[in-house]
Amino acid sequence: MSEQDVISLHNVTVTFDRQMVLDQVNFSLGIGEFCYVIGKTGAGKSSFLKLLYRDIKPDKGIVKVADYDVSTLPDKKVPYLRRRIGIVFQDFQLLPDRNVYDNVAFALRVTGQKKRFIKQRVLEVLGLVGLSHKRKAMPNDLSGGEQQRVVIARALANEPRLLLADEPTGNLDPEASSSIMELLQQINNRGMAVLMVTHDYDVVRKFPNRTVQIKEGSLNDIKVV
Repeated sequence: MSEQDVISLHNVTVTFDRQMVLDQVNFSLGIGEFCYVIGKTGAGKSSFLKLLYRDIKPDKGIVKVADYDVSTLPDKKVPYLRRRIGIVFQDFQLLPDRNVYDNVAFALRVTGQKKRFIKQRVLEVLGLVGLSHKRKAMPNDLSGGEQQRVVIARALANEPRLLLADEPTGNLDPEASSSIMELLQQINNRGMAVLMVTHDYDVVRKFPNRTVQIKEGSLNDIKVV
């Protein structure tokens, strides 16, 4: 893994339910790079992400993420890997009984951070995503776009080296979708690597970045026109 890479896959093979998902795939993502992952439903996009945050292991090959060798990482060290990765899900997965502030603070409390630092960091990331004024609101009182901003703030709380986004605009209307993409671009412009799974080609065209496609077990760079 190069010092300039935050993700590195070398000859990685993954099978799921006896089906080949990835077949001897090589891939790298540099520090500060933005990359889309596209592919048909069932092509293996979600499995690819799960591989990176060690929800599944490769059958063969080497997977390195944020200086961790994910392929050989003991289970007890997986939480340390995940602290270096911010994950944004399509379906938000916010805690419905906690307000915006506490949803973001939760990510810091589980890592044992001190109360003063938690307050400072939560207000910082809420400011970054433009939701400082909504810190006392409950998730159900927010629009879909606002909920996704809370998820992004939570993902950034532990100052990860990499942001993984799984269809972050999938449940949003076009206006909210563009707003989230602009936010992700701002985060990337501050130097954070972003890997985003999407099926929305309009988003890829409107916000052009490096794009790779998973197809029949292969992963290749492509141009979307």
